[in-house]
Amino acid sequence: MLRSFAYIVFYAVGISVGYAADNKPNVVLLVADDLGYGDLSCYGQKKLETPNIDRLAADGMRFRDFYSGNTVCSPSRACLMTGQHPGRVHCRGNGDESVIAALDPSMITLPRMFKNAGYATGAFGKWGLGVTTEPGRPNPLTHGFDHFSGWKSQRIAHTYYPTSIVRDGKEHKLDPGTYVHDLIMKDALSFIHHEAESSTPFFCYIPTAIPHAAMHAPKNLHEKWRKKLPEFDKKIGKYSAGADDTCPDVKNPIAGFAAMIEHLDNQVGELLDVLRQENIENNTLVLFCSDNGAHREGGHSPEFWNSTGPLKGIKRDLYEGGIRSPLLARWIGTVGPGSTSNHISAFWDILPTMAELTGQPIPAQSNGVSFLPTLVGKKSDQKEHEYLYWEHPQAAKRDQAIRVGPWKGIVRNWKKGSTGAFELYNLKDDVSEQHDVASQHPEIVEDMQRLMVEAHHDIP
Repeated sequence: MLRSFAYIVFYAVGISVGYAADNKPNVVLLVADDLGYGDLSCYGQKKLETPNIDRLAADGMRFRDFYSGNTVCSPSRACLMTGQHPGRVHCRGNGDESVIAALDPSMITLPRMFKNAGYATGAFGKWGLGVTTEPGRPNPLTHGFDHFSGWKSQRIAHTYYPTSIVRDGKEHKLDPGTYVHDLIMKDALSFIHHEAESSTPFFCYIPTAIPHAAMHAPKNLHEKWRKKLPEFDKKIGKYSAGADDTCPDVKNPIAGFAAMIEHLDNQVGELLDVLRQENIENNTLVLFCSDNGAHREGGHSPEFWNSTGPLKGIKRDLYEGGIRSPLLARWIGTVGPGSTSNHISAFWDILPTMAELTGQPIPAQSNGVSFLPTLVGKKSDQKEHEYLYWEHPQAAKRDQAIRVGPWKGIVRNWKKGSTGAFELYNLKDDVSEQHDVASQHPEIVEDMQRLMVEAHHDIP
């Protein structure tokens, strides 16, 4: 009874310095891989349904103006873990994982912050920030995770049929044809079951590889969607993974994509059922988002599925379709059911949000702003960003982007110390970025160029 009373009081008055120390909520953070802004039915998808993921929206909050860390995997995840924006974080693109992706061990990253707050921690899926088995090198376990289950590297995570799975730093061989995603999700649910039996709060991070690249899905679901979409049966999806790992071709990858999404949605439903069965759903914050925009790889067709919704661009672009992400937040009794938010936020805000939630100091390196006031209905206490900034030096034209209120600036062919052609869009009236109004607002362009210079810091 005392626990319930404390919960109601904090919901009524809001949270200003972190959640009650004796009643810290569990946190489950699901990060899909290359899921587009329009791939969920709660964000407008019409050709397939995601009823279990939609429960997160129905029971909680749907963010309309949330952004990933970057437009590709590793730098986006680096922003999530460090709370730094793309102009400050160490990782600016995909590449040699042992060189550019590994996190700075001296930083208090997201899992380490949870450990400092007394949480049990587990990560299950695609790490994307270095090889997960290298002795003496940074990996999930050295950054504060008690447990890790997933792929050995980001490259190997290109296939759902790898030769091995890594559990707690040790590599275990798999039988040929093992769909590793299901083993990883089983480990995640086992972690939740185990921690629910103790009095220790937990942080469960699930960076699933679905729906990245290779359109691998369980056979029964794939066949179901092939029957629905026979017109694509002559299409073959191809992708590649590590040198020693097979990445099977996919007949009808259009059907494969739908099967993957349905499978993930079913597993989200299973996860929510576990929280209810363990009687912890009212004290568990569930967040669901994507690491970047929709892709066009492995035979996937973002055009057929309208994966970007009304947005322009896809993965590897800094237009909205490459970086805007769904964000759903479910915390029954605290986050208003069926609510929406236009608060402008990004991956680097999750770390300070979790710091405030758990009563921890925000790590010094963070550029983020906590959106906890938005979650708990205290909009008047919500601080806003002066700007959000992205850069992607691996893009064909070296792109930069910035958002200031409703205004979005894009620079193509950016070079150090100078800017290329500047495009300006008013997202309030033109979310599809169809009408460049830079020539009409030179003063806004000038201010944005100044902020871009301020935001970018060189890295070795």
